[in-house]
Amino acid sequence: MWITYCRSLAVAFLLGGAVVVQAQTPDNPPDGQTPPAAPAAAAPAPAPPPPGSLHQWGTDFSLMFDGYVDKAFNSPSSGFNGLRNFDVRANTVHVNMGMITIDHAPAPVGFHLDVGFGETFDIIHSGNRDPQAWKYFKQAYLSIKPKSWHGVEIDAGEFVTSAGAEVIETNQNYNYSRSLLFAWAIPYIHTGIRVQYPIGAHFTGSFQVVNGWNNVEPINSGKTYGFTGAYAWKKVTWNNTYYVGPEHAHTTVGWRNLYDTNVVVNQTDKLSWYLNFDYGRDKNIGPGASQWTGLAGAARYAIGKKAAVAGRLEFFNDMDGFSTGTAQTVKEFTLTGEYRLTDWLMTRAEFRRDWSDQPFFEKKNQPNGATSQPTILLGLVAYLAPKK
Repeated sequence: MWITYCRSLAVAFLLGGAVVVQAQTPDNPPDGQTPPAAPAAAAPAPAPPPPGSLHQWGTDFSLMFDGYVDKAFNSPSSGFNGLRNFDVRANTVHVNMGMITIDHAPAPVGFHLDVGFGETFDIIHSGNRDPQAWKYFKQAYLSIKPKSWHGVEIDAGEFVTSAGAEVIETNQNYNYSRSLLFAWAIPYIHTGIRVQYPIGAHFTGSFQVVNGWNNVEPINSGKTYGFTGAYAWKKVTWNNTYYVGPEHAHTTVGWRNLYDTNVVVNQTDKLSWYLNFDYGRDKNIGPGASQWTGLAGAARYAIGKKAAVAGRLEFFNDMDGFSTGTAQTVKEFTLTGEYRLTDWLMTRAEFRRDWSDQPFFEKKNQPNGATSQPTILLGLVAYLAPKK
């Protein structure tokens, strides 16, 4: 029933558009203004207009639909692009995701729910044996944040990972496709408890106890622990994340470690950029361990209010073949052009080239027939949310 409802809403707002009414708060009188002598009685302040259709009962409702068409110059006979996570289909039109977000801010109790359909939801839950119903949820958690806790918040449920410089939603990234680091170096989601706490004016930390990487139900009797720290200044944010815990099924032998750090700089109103580094190590149940590391950099430049151009360059060293299945060093370059057709509809055109030091990529009917993979893509993203 949820999937039918999500499809209906996504099609409805793509075909018909939407009008969002935003509640506004009357402006305060200017500071320092001297009132005239013997002022007349002030008229009652007008009642604020009713909340918009996407904000009801103190709850925000957001809608998102994301699809693309692409051309893979290697013409893989399988119909799939190698090393991609969400733009995986080659030479076809495909729906990436459709999603409804319901968010009620904790005051002191709230919740957050992302439910939808599409290949994105299948991918973030791939590789585990969770119940089928959970594969339609990106996030589903309860929040507690009493005023007396001075900013401390506790979330319990399924939530996205803290690692990485990119996120699952296309419209919140510089490029349409995701980086190699986002696809192969870090997890997507966790299920458990996290405690977020601010310290001073610039630092926010969190501690997490979760079931592991990309699974709702536990795969062993152990837990994975997450530690994050974010330093935020006016134009610069420095994020650090460390996850550690047993990630092998049915045993707590062999722990996995991941360190992710990224620096995001909003240099001007038009120019922003980031650097992202990852190091991971997975201890084998027997002797030895698998390791991977990577570095990515990206920048975005706005052209007016509707257009932008973004570029990304990175390398990923899967030295033991843990992530990609082949011991290799992979690089990629992506160039993306963006244009906003309306406030709620965005299109992106993208050229991307991946290349490896091994013949990894499929070419026509040869599974390992090429060391590079060039593609072009046109994506369309519709997004409706309450205006703040």
